[in-house]
Amino acid sequence: MVGIPNDQLSKFAASSRDAEHWVKENVTIHIHGHDHRGGVNIRYISVGNEPFMEDYNGMYVKTTFPAMQNIQNALDKAGLGDKVKVTTALNADVYSSPSDKPSDGEFRSDIRDAINQILSFLHQRDSPFLVNIYPFLSLFQNDNFPKELAFFDGQGQTIHDKNAQYTNVFDANFDTLVWSLKKAGYPDMRVVVGEIGWPTDGNKNANTYNAKRFYHGLLKKMASKKGTPLRPGAMDMYLFSLFDEDLKSIAPGNFERHWGIFGYDGRPKFPIDFSGQGQDQWPVAAKGVVYQDRKWCVLNSDVKNLSKVPSALDYACGGADCTSLGFGCSCENLDLAGKASFAFNQYFQTRDQSVEACNFDGLATIVTQDPSRGSCVFPVEIESNGNMVRAMRTLGSLLIGFSLFFITYA
Repeated sequence: MVGIPNDQLSKFAASSRDAEHWVKENVTIHIHGHDHRGGVNIRYISVGNEPFMEDYNGMYVKTTFPAMQNIQNALDKAGLGDKVKVTTALNADVYSSPSDKPSDGEFRSDIRDAINQILSFLHQRDSPFLVNIYPFLSLFQNDNFPKELAFFDGQGQTIHDKNAQYTNVFDANFDTLVWSLKKAGYPDMRVVVGEIGWPTDGNKNANTYNAKRFYHGLLKKMASKKGTPLRPGAMDMYLFSLFDEDLKSIAPGNFERHWGIFGYDGRPKFPIDFSGQGQDQWPVAAKGVVYQDRKWCVLNSDVKNLSKVPSALDYACGGADCTSLGFGCSCENLDLAGKASFAFNQYFQTRDQSVEACNFDGLATIVTQDPSRGSCVFPVEIESNGNMVRAMRTLGSLLIGFSLFFITYA
């Protein structure tokens, strides 16, 4: 799947020529080949990423559909209109139920006209409705949400709705969409889950134990091909995500940088069985990863007056990833000195271990003994080869497909 970021929607909505150029450079060349490229199986183009999310206050509502039309016309012109399907990845907040019953679900009234345009387009082109569903967010957004419903092992309450029974929030959420589609006049529209996953840090519910439990249940469910009460059968999903992304925006929450099944360096975080047979084992780690030198930047133990430490800590976190230091996170138990050391090291590592990056007005020093403590890991950055690695990781937050991986059971 290839994605078009939201900040490009207005350009493609306004210009068919720009849309044609984008399709040529980002789709045609990778399918038909040029300069040793080609043979890529591109199934979908997602025009925008959750453009109708409520937090955007309607910013992209008027440009998403025209952009989809122009991209589709460009694909048709390139002879790819039947091979590559145009859709848009929508957040699950585009529909809701006033109760806990899926049968009460409907699309949001403020976007209903735009949604109807898109539904008609998807129906005409036989394209799927692409939706991102995150049971983790149900917990994050509501402290009173029944935690067991976020998983698939049937340990929570059961929701009864007409002739259907729901023991997990994913099924209930998915079928709320199915009901919404039915009420809009599209009862048989195919649905693809564009993102689903569980983060491992940055929040009290984001940890490897919960992630392992979630994926174990999700993958067994997919392998069983049971689907949901309203849509039995095999499902298509993209797992989010393959790797952590330390430069991703944390506006939604600190957990945003920790969705990876693998860490930033390609090491797996927990055992998993992608076949869904429940035979969990450690995935194979990335090979040939070259780390920088085994050295860390920490608070100098000679510093006795800690009055300057808080401001230095804030400065370090302003230029590096400190999302592991919050409440319920992997490094929450560190004292002030420990948190300062963690922040200093993050700043130091992201600047290729430059000596100048480990000063902080004389508060810091470089050490060669690993300062990690328990679950709180002080990382050593990957050898970046001209910062290529971090550039690619930043790119991963912009392009759907880099950190998503598709899984299906034929």
